[in-house]
Amino acid sequence: MDPATEAFIAHRNLLFTVAYEMLGSAADAEDVLQETWLRWAGVELDTVRDHRAFLVKITTRQALDRLRALDRRKESYVGPWLPEPLLTAPDVAEDVELAESVSMAMLLVLETLAPTERAVFVLRDVFALEYEEIAEAVDKSQAAVRQIAHRARAHVAARRPRGAASAAQTRDALTAFQRAVETGDLQPLLDILAPDVVFVSDGGGRRQAALVPVVGVDRVAEVLARVPALASLRPAHVNGYPALIFHVDGEVDTVVAVRVDDGRITGLYAVRNPDKLSRMERETALHR
Repeated sequence: MDPATEAFIAHRNLLFTVAYEMLGSAADAEDVLQETWLRWAGVELDTVRDHRAFLVKITTRQALDRLRALDRRKESYVGPWLPEPLLTAPDVAEDVELAESVSMAMLLVLETLAPTERAVFVLRDVFALEYEEIAEAVDKSQAAVRQIAHRARAHVAARRPRGAASAAQTRDALTAFQRAVETGDLQPLLDILAPDVVFVSDGGGRRQAALVPVVGVDRVAEVLARVPALASLRPAHVNGYPALIFHVDGEVDTVVAVRVDDGRITGLYAVRNPDKLSRMERETALHR
């Protein structure tokens, strides 16, 4: 294996994770990695002091370009847009900070940041890169990057889940959801829904889904009461946290994740767009 290929493969999972956290789309993250490889293959390795930092810089710049294009695509997207879920290996959950950073709830918080803010936050607060490296990656001065990092950190802190939910709390919430769907008895689930719970479903115009978020325990209860008992509900680890995968006729139909704040469900996220469910058949390796 030539040195360029060896270095790229050694850092591939890290680069994918960086791109995915910036984009919320595995398909776009894979495209970014292809573009990164094409640029990396043309680099004179003797001129590169730190292969990892240089690869992260290329990936970040490509992801920023694609993030701006993705934002334009979202403007014409049918209904709410949710991140593309990933079936993740158990070791992702063991890294609490990594699992939180790729959780559906956190990715939705990152969606509220401007592209450069998102890049700086991900590189600094998730991957602990030095300000000098981040400045190179986003083409800003170190002083500007420090200001952006401070602003992004405050923005995220105001919106991230209150009191990190444990995997056990999340699993209990999903067990209640699964029991409600399978038995038709909603009461145990309603008992743990927050009054201002939000139900978001992403069908992308391909599958039936609510075109706007459903807010409030009463309205969410009405939606859940219409959910048919499906043939197969399987617990799994998705984006580092417990989730439910719905199968219909042997095919993945829906992935349900939850946001838990202070022991109560404040967000229910149902991804139904089949274009976003291709990563549910195999585990995706993530790495910091």
